[in-house]
Amino acid sequence: MKTVVTLGIIACSVTLATAAIAADYPTRPVRIIVPFGAGSATDVVARTVGQNLGEALGQAMVIDNRAGANGTIGAELAAKSPKDGYTLLMSTNTPSAAAPSLMKKINYDPVKDFAPIARIGTIAFVLVTNPSLPAKSMKELIALAKQQPGKLTAGSGSAGSLVPVFMLQQMAGIELNHVPYKSIPPALADVISGQINMVYADMVTGSPQVKSGKVRALGVTSMKRDPLLPDVPAIAETVKGFELIAWFALFAPAGTPSAVVDRLSAESQKILARSDVRERFAVMGIQVAPLKPAELGEFQKSELVKWSKLAKAANIIPE
Repeated sequence: MKTVVTLGIIACSVTLATAAIAADYPTRPVRIIVPFGAGSATDVVARTVGQNLGEALGQAMVIDNRAGANGTIGAELAAKSPKDGYTLLMSTNTPSAAAPSLMKKINYDPVKDFAPIARIGTIAFVLVTNPSLPAKSMKELIALAKQQPGKLTAGSGSAGSLVPVFMLQQMAGIELNHVPYKSIPPALADVISGQINMVYADMVTGSPQVKSGKVRALGVTSMKRDPLLPDVPAIAETVKGFELIAWFALFAPAGTPSAVVDRLSAESQKILARSDVRERFAVMGIQVAPLKPAELGEFQKSELVKWSKLAKAANIIPE
C-alpha cells in the first residue's frame, strides 16, 4: 500500500510540475529551425507562424535557417537539441517523409526523434523555365527533351522539386540533367539568369517570378489548375496522373514536455483559424490544412510510405 501511495504522489508531482512548465512557457525567446534557405516557402511559413506565435506567447520566435542535404542538416540539428520547447523545427515532407527514400543515410529518425505539434498547410509546385528556352508548353518541352537527351538541365532544392524531375523523366520517357541546390531560391535564380533550363518552384517563390515575366510557367503539379496561376495548365493535362503536393508542419524534439507541445499546438490551431492568416497564405499559394499532434503523427507515417513509393516509381537512387 505504501508503494502505491508513493507512486501516486510521484505521478501527481510530475503532473503538477509539467503543468507549471506549460503555464510559465515560454520565459525566453524560442528558436525555430528552418531546414531551407531564407526566402524559401518554408522560411516564409516559419516567419508567418513564428510572428503570430510570438505575439500569442509573449516571446520572440527566432528563425534559424540551416539549409542543405534535402533539409536533413536542419532536421538533425533540431532532433539533437534540448527537449525543453525552446527549439522547434518548421519542417516539410522533404526531411520528415521523403529523406529516407532520397538519401542513403540520415542521422535522425523522422518519426521517433520528433514530437508532432501541428500541420500548417499544403502547396503545389510550378515548373518554370527561362523564357529563352524554345518550349512554350509541356508538350513542346517533352518534344525538345526527346530531341536532346540529357542536355536540358533541371535544378532542385527539396524533395518537392527533385522528385517531379524524375517523375517527368519516367512518365514522359525523357532524360534530363539534374542539378541539386541547397534550396529552391538559388535554383530559381539560376533559371532566371540562364545557368540552368528549369526548376519546379513552390508557388511562394515561383509565382511572383512568373507574374513578373522573369520565367515562363509550363505547368503546375496539382491535379487541377492552381487559383494563384489560373492560366497555367496542370502538368496532368499533358502527362496523365502527374501530381505532387508538399506540406509544412511544426515539430519539437521528441521528449519535449507534452503540456508544452499541447500549448504550442493549441496556439497554432487558433492562428490557422484566423481569416487574415488564411488569406495571407492563400495569396502565396499555400492552402491552410491544420492537423493536431496525433493526427499529424499518423499523417507523417502515411507520407513516409507515399514518398517511398514515389521515389521508387520515379527510379530515384538514394545518394
